[in-house]
Amino acid sequence: MRNYDLEFLKKFSMVIGFLMLVTVGLMVAAMYVHDQLPPEINPDVAKRTAERIAPVGAVYAGTTGAAAQAAASAAAAAAAASQVAYGGTTDGSVIFNNLCTGCHTSGAGGAPTLDKAHWAERLPKGKDTLHKHAIEGFTGTAGVMPAKGGNPALTDEQVIATVDWMLSNLK
Repeated sequence: MRNYDLEFLKKFSMVIGFLMLVTVGLMVAAMYVHDQLPPEINPDVAKRTAERIAPVGAVYAGTTGAAAQAAASAAAAAAAASQVAYGGTTDGSVIFNNLCTGCHTSGAGGAPTLDKAHWAERLPKGKDTLHKHAIEGFTGTAGVMPAKGGNPALTDEQVIATVDWMLSNLK
């Protein structure tokens, strides 16, 4: 080997060695920077934490509070409206066929069927009393009527419409 070949190999080895040191240095720096970043938080864990530390109630004061209270009332009303049974229908036949027919067709629990004979002692009390018993529930000697037929999502208007439909369809 000639002298200039040896000189080239020495310089080339030094350049390769220097590049290896730079590479190792960059890898160490990258590991250090990566360890400094905060870890990713699972979205489910973050959601549970937010629910756990959320305030239970709120204080409404002044005009800003009145607006916030009105917005909260509107949101609560919208949520309640979405929970109305049978899409809010006041068609008594729909509600009867989906809910009331279980007891008022078979007579379960002393429920009067749609025969006039079964309603003889109830009809003289008047529609208002029948509506009240259907809405609030009633326990009598002849049987039991759960409040709103056992479905609290029914509105009072839906219960009244169903009772009126039943009375108009007595045989």
